[in-house]
Amino acid sequence: MHRLPLLFHHNSIPPMIAAVALGVGVLIWQGATWQWTLILLGIPAQMLNEYGLHRHVFHLNPPRSQWAFNLLYQAHYGHHDFPTKPKLFFAPIWVSLPMLVVNFGLVWGAARVVLPADAMMIAAAVVLVGGVSTFLGYEWFHMTAHLPVRKTRVERHVTTLHNQHHFRDFSKWFHVSPGGEVIDRAMGTAIARDALRDQQRIEFIRTLGLKPDDPRLMSARETFTQKYDLSSQEIEQAARV
Repeated sequence: MHRLPLLFHHNSIPPMIAAVALGVGVLIWQGATWQWTLILLGIPAQMLNEYGLHRHVFHLNPPRSQWAFNLLYQAHYGHHDFPTKPKLFFAPIWVSLPMLVVNFGLVWGAARVVLPADAMMIAAAVVLVGGVSTFLGYEWFHMTAHLPVRKTRVERHVTTLHNQHHFRDFSKWFHVSPGGEVIDRAMGTAIARDALRDQQRIEFIRTLGLKPDDPRLMSARETFTQKYDLSSQEIEQAARV
């Protein structure tokens, strides 16, 4: 499976690439040299955003109402339920675009207080170029972690840790981007491979602790059968895992 066509096929990727191009264009047009260096700030900022969103939003306790559960299923639960389905690899556009707008607004607002004349350039450098480029890197490494393709040393390392999150303990290793494991270690969500090997595998790990035949899961699977290319056999098997 070719990774670039798969990546570009997802509807959130082209707008993110356009955002990076816009940020670069703005900096070329009006940016000062020192503003270009702020791109580097966007990398750890997005890694923190990636970790926080994954841990505190995507792994929320399952909502009782079906409509809210369906949103969370599309955002992340479905990816754990069917980790090899390419259409579930990527952040939905209704998550990525609002986060882009929010992050840009926050950085622009903070910069307006300190350096009002440079606020737009600062936000462009930190968010549009640094942050969104890091997000695109995350999408690449996350996609690669779930594909049976030849991988670089870095990609293999990311895959190893991410597989531990999916198939051993979903309360550990929330990062995906290379280097993000520093955040897991700082936040207490890292675990040594030996400790993980000795630890009993979390029950119902593919469904984040829910019973595989939970009515909310069953309903969500049926609702998104066509959207995520789920076969009746796959749905039946998921309910028995």
